[in-house]
Amino acid sequence: MNHDTPLSPLPLRHLSDVHCRVLTARQLRDHGVPAAETAARCRPGGPWQQLLPGVYLLHQGPPTSEERLHAALLYARHRGPTVPSQGAARPSLPEPMITGLAALALYGFTAAPPLLSLERIEVLVARTRRLRSTGFAQLVRGTDLPLPQVVTGVPTAPVQRALADAVAGLDDATLVRRLLAEAVRGGHCEAPSVVRELSRARLLHRPHVVDAVDTLLAEGRALAEQRLYGMVRGHGLPDPFWNVDLRLPGGPHLGGVDAYWPEHGVALEVDTRAPRPTADPMNAPYDEHREALEQLGITVVRCLPRLLRDAPEQLATVIRTALMASLDREPQAYVVVLPR
Repeated sequence: MNHDTPLSPLPLRHLSDVHCRVLTARQLRDHGVPAAETAARCRPGGPWQQLLPGVYLLHQGPPTSEERLHAALLYARHRGPTVPSQGAARPSLPEPMITGLAALALYGFTAAPPLLSLERIEVLVARTRRLRSTGFAQLVRGTDLPLPQVVTGVPTAPVQRALADAVAGLDDATLVRRLLAEAVRGGHCEAPSVVRELSRARLLHRPHVVDAVDTLLAEGRALAEQRLYGMVRGHGLPDPFWNVDLRLPGGPHLGGVDAYWPEHGVALEVDTRAPRPTADPMNAPYDEHREALEQLGITVVRCLPRLLRDAPEQLATVIRTALMASLDREPQAYVVVLPR
């Protein structure tokens, strides 16, 4: 067949790929199917059906979950112009992506409802799109869209963003808690990054979200500690004192650390706080704590939970280097070590 010849509507009937089972009006015209023919085929008893405005399913019967996802993305991608800036050329916009509960289902969250049971498929689009939610396509507008992850061939918002978009529409405290916990337990992301995204979405004022976050941070902390124990033992590091408070003899409290090697004057802290800008005043107490210890000759190694998860060997090397370097340093001040 000559590839320059428009396809008739007949060959479309036997194509099985989802991208050929769900097409827009424009794609159908490109295949040689005029609007009148499309409308005729979507009449009662016809072989096709309209899923969303301008988006058609080329068979009868309920659409599959894959077809609904693809239809929602096509609707968001091909309909609705952008709002142009005055005196500026129209910018290229990020591609729409699946978010919310549908995205979490794609990631395999057991707490998320099955895709076919979802009444709405949430699609993250640029805020400048002139487009309305309709049918099962629920549009979520954002100013700074993240880079999508491709999950089973579907552009999908990162887990943290999908969680925030899902939580924004949920009043079920139990489901919110289960979703957040599964994100951390399942290794999808770390608790601080989830809290940062919830804060960005201005969801931390909701009582049921605050309760879920408190539980999440506690679980994230416990998981990070387990990984820390495994890293120390798995890489042959000397056993430290775990979870201790440091204090000057008869003097002030210096703060707590997650691990301390007194013979070497090396302390380790796992930073499970939500990430903050460097200039954030909430960082001041932590910076002062570190400076106070270092002024006493104690080397402080601070790590994020994701380093324990993704690169424990790198962290082990940093700690081993700090322990060895203690041989060349001046002796640190004597501090009292107390259980925390």
